[in-house]
Amino acid sequence: MTLYIDPPTWPGHGRLWSHLVSDVSFEELHAFAAAIGCPPRAFERDHYDVPEAHYADAVRAGAREIGSKELVRRLTAAGLRRPKGRPAPTGSLPPAGGATPTGRPTPG
Repeated sequence: MTLYIDPPTWPGHGRLWSHLVSDVSFEELHAFAAAIGCPPRAFERDHYDVPEAHYADAVRAGAREIGSKELVRRLTAAGLRRPKGRPAPTGSLPPAGGATPTGRPTPG
């Protein structure tokens, strides 16, 4: 399991944000995100938006810190990059109804 997170340098909604990705699968990404409390609504095409306040939580849980350019390079190399305007492939969306893969509701 390898998850990656870039530094919280992306502004939005009065906060700074990081991007959390997997270079293996969307299933791995969704499971990890649910385990650290990311709500399904934080998923955008191929990554989760993680607020700066939760960056350290993701790193403690095992996400590897890398730069933004390296994050995009790894995501693209894994074939998981989904630029704006491309439909999400089947299996890339987080579990429906805000539930984790185990069926438990996600916090948040």
